[in-house]
Amino acid sequence: MSKIAVIGYGVVGSGTVELFEKNRESICKKVGKDCSIKYILDLRDFPDSPYADKMIKDFNIILNDDEVEVVAEVVGGATFAYDYTKQLLSKGKSVVTSNKELVATHGAELLKIARENNCNYLFEASVGGGIPIIRPLNKCLAGNEIEQISGILNGTTNFILTKMIREQMDFASALKMAQELGYAEKDPTADVEGHDACRKICILGSLAFGKQIYPDMVHCSGISNITLDDVEYAENAGYAIKLIGSVKPVDKEHVTAIVCPRLVSKSNLLASVDDVYNAISVTGDGVGDVLFYGQGAGKLPTASAVVGDIIDCLKHHNRVLAMSWDDCEDKSYVVNYKKTEVSMYVRIKADDAEELKSAISGMFGKLMYIERNGRPDNEIAFITPNMIEEDIDANLTILSHSCEIASKIRLL
Repeated sequence: MSKIAVIGYGVVGSGTVELFEKNRESICKKVGKDCSIKYILDLRDFPDSPYADKMIKDFNIILNDDEVEVVAEVVGGATFAYDYTKQLLSKGKSVVTSNKELVATHGAELLKIARENNCNYLFEASVGGGIPIIRPLNKCLAGNEIEQISGILNGTTNFILTKMIREQMDFASALKMAQELGYAEKDPTADVEGHDACRKICILGSLAFGKQIYPDMVHCSGISNITLDDVEYAENAGYAIKLIGSVKPVDKEHVTAIVCPRLVSKSNLLASVDDVYNAISVTGDGVGDVLFYGQGAGKLPTASAVVGDIIDCLKHHNRVLAMSWDDCEDKSYVVNYKKTEVSMYVRIKADDAEELKSAISGMFGKLMYIERNGRPDNEIAFITPNMIEEDIDANLTILSHSCEIASKIRLL
């Protein structure tokens, strides 16, 4: 019989145990042998849990039990989880995880340890919750050269932006609602400032292009400065504002990666992804554009991906699955985003705003002015042509001597 351990009995951990036990009979058939959860590690007590007899508090019990083949690490963070994962892999025990922070910061190292010890490190649940994306990138799309990955990778920010777009809520009110519904944490910084999405695009980019992309290599900005004025201008121009993580190759030796709000054309499927749903668009040279869509978080959707990885590890016990990427110490691997081309939405304020139009056109050439209902006389919004971003910024710096740059948002 194959034995499994679960480290962490929070939302994802309890969901993993619940889903595994509920579907244990069919899981055993898929694996081809009997399997069961032997241990659940958590420092808290759960005396009323139906699995109280499996609860332990000593990690070494799992580490030193030769019966345990696969461990689900769902505690999160990159401290205790990092130490536990290294020790388990070094012992030849496969580890599956939903821990995006750990994979984004230590993925190359942990995958290498797994290969050296004839076991596996799988992390389908670390990106997109229940949406299958890691396995398709690694297997189904392996025959393609990936040309771009762009996605709505955080359900909290997508919920907030949906409320701003559909119900004209301001950012603070939409965030408060997200917190009341349990979609946002008490401290929402990781979500609304883009750090969560950044970790996920790092994982996808590392897998797609074969070299570790670390979060500190990626420019990251969030949605806290988006206003209803910006939402209305975008809508009138045929765009929706979404927080997008994207990565694509620049040449054979470099990639560009960024997380930021974007104006997304209504003709793009990502523009119609609302509420807490996530969607990831992948472009391959053979397959063209494909879209992965679904619930990007939540107890059972995330547990679904964790249990799927457990099954994969049990089916391939003592056989390494082909998934890896190289470490990267060269920070220039990710090209400075300021050196890349982009089109930018800009909103300015000035007493003589209309009189600035000729100067703006002289700076940017052919551009598009956009309107909104009740636009004040001291405000102008426009979309620049495609230009190197640092050139756009240079022009806006000059322009700022005559007006206030109230907002700027990149187009996808």
